[in-house]
Amino acid sequence: MTTLIKNGTVVSPTGASAADVLIDGERIVALFEPGRTSLATDLESTADLVIDASGKLVVPGGVDAHTHMELPFGGTHASDTFETGTRAAAWGGTTTIIDFAVQRTGERVMDGLAAWHAKADGNCAIDYGFHQIIGGVDDESLKAMDELVAEGITSVKLFMAYPGVFYSDDGQIVRAMQTAAANGSIVMMHAENGPAIDVLVAQALARGETAPKYHGLTRPWETEEEATHRAIMLARLTGAPLYIVHMSAKQAVATLAAARDDGWNVFGETCPQYLYLSLEEHLSAPGFEGAKYVCSTPLRSRAEGHHAELWKALRTNDLSIISTDHCPFCMKEQKELGVGNFSKIPNGIGSVEHRMDLIYQGVVDGEISLPRWVELCATTPARMFGLYPRKGIIAPGSDADVVIYDPNATTRISVDTHHMNMDHSAWEGFEIAGRVDTVISRGAVVVHDGTYRGSKGHGGYLKRGQSQYLI
Repeated sequence: MTTLIKNGTVVSPTGASAADVLIDGERIVALFEPGRTSLATDLESTADLVIDASGKLVVPGGVDAHTHMELPFGGTHASDTFETGTRAAAWGGTTTIIDFAVQRTGERVMDGLAAWHAKADGNCAIDYGFHQIIGGVDDESLKAMDELVAEGITSVKLFMAYPGVFYSDDGQIVRAMQTAAANGSIVMMHAENGPAIDVLVAQALARGETAPKYHGLTRPWETEEEATHRAIMLARLTGAPLYIVHMSAKQAVATLAAARDDGWNVFGETCPQYLYLSLEEHLSAPGFEGAKYVCSTPLRSRAEGHHAELWKALRTNDLSIISTDHCPFCMKEQKELGVGNFSKIPNGIGSVEHRMDLIYQGVVDGEISLPRWVELCATTPARMFGLYPRKGIIAPGSDADVVIYDPNATTRISVDTHHMNMDHSAWEGFEIAGRVDTVISRGAVVVHDGTYRGSKGHGGYLKRGQSQYLI
């Protein structure tokens, strides 16, 4: 079918302009200036569907490059399935996710990938791809990294935290980075000094400090900054491109910025929780309420200036992408596993439905520009992870992943109205000066005017190419 989106303002990473958008089947086929061609009149009478976007923004569907659907963690698993999580993503204007297949020590990498395909294939409402967690770096897993590239998985994630679960020591990191440098993959790094954190956690528990806030206090900024510096040095040593996930500490970001200023091929990601939520207001909430906000890296102190510095780094491109690290857990029977012991609280916040709205609020607040919103949430993730120009841009030939966004409406976030499989919201009561109006995924309308029209299985697997940021 053909769809005409008329009278909207199309936003790209380079600017915004009035344009009509023509979709034929699953692809965008043309953009043209409204009222300046007889084609507009002809199309309006012949298109199967005409959407009037007057007064609204027309932006590429969001690309969330960091999600964890159904992830086993801490004796339980993330509460969103690929079905519920991708449906919630669609409600929020995200039309592509990249999730993490998992390999642990002693497991085969390709078995982990097969397990993730079994979870996702046929269940997703929007398109999806995978990164691969390498939790056991050895000869076999290094060989598998080459096989992953052939499967369209051109990024692997390593952990400097969680000894005994996902942790890689420096020697293992060097070997994995050498392999990535040779086969054109990009290395994603969870940069926290895990062994040091484990000591601080044990000492806090021995002192009887068991409340959720101690999750943050035992993961101080020094453990993030030190690991960030070490990861950058190892990447420089091996020549591997490096992407540091979920950065929260301004000192770690400053270290990243210094390396980028020196021309090193390193990149940083942050998440909405590090821009809006804080140690004082949220993680330190009375009783066990702070458990809602336990995530790693942890929420930082607003008084120490982390939030303002992260917004600044987003403006200067020292932070290149905003993802969610969506890893939701319910309070009942999941977060409550950590009552009396903060180290047992499953780490994760649910945000996949709210990222586009929350970052648009940054536009309203003057933190970033309108084109930068699109760049951070759609275009750069697509380019970073081998999906551009199929994803991340409204242009002829690109997939028809389109969001019509109403800047004159408002969104109030609440557990009563969200679509994630969670019994609470970390964003309860947040008011956003904007609202997702219509979401189109590969030419199909999946959300329109408060109604879900999508379907399980609509989303397809994306074999990704190499990052466009490789040098």
